[in-house]
Amino acid sequence: MPKMKSRRRALKTYKITGTGKIKRRKAFRSHILTSKSTKRKRHLRKPTIVSKTEAYKVKRFLLT
Repeated sequence: MPKMKSRRRALKTYKITGTGKIKRRKAFRSHILTSKSTKRKRHLRKPTIVSKTEAYKVKRFLLT
């Protein structure tokens, strides 16, 4: 039987909140920041909650 693949990246990427929701970082904040407005960059700084449709998949990654 083959080895189970680990989901170590998922553990580093997502955090589970106290209420059981999954927190993630926003995309589009890594480079080419000169063309983005200050307001846009400020909003990208804050983490957000994973949508309910994706949360099921992410929880599977975290638990396996």
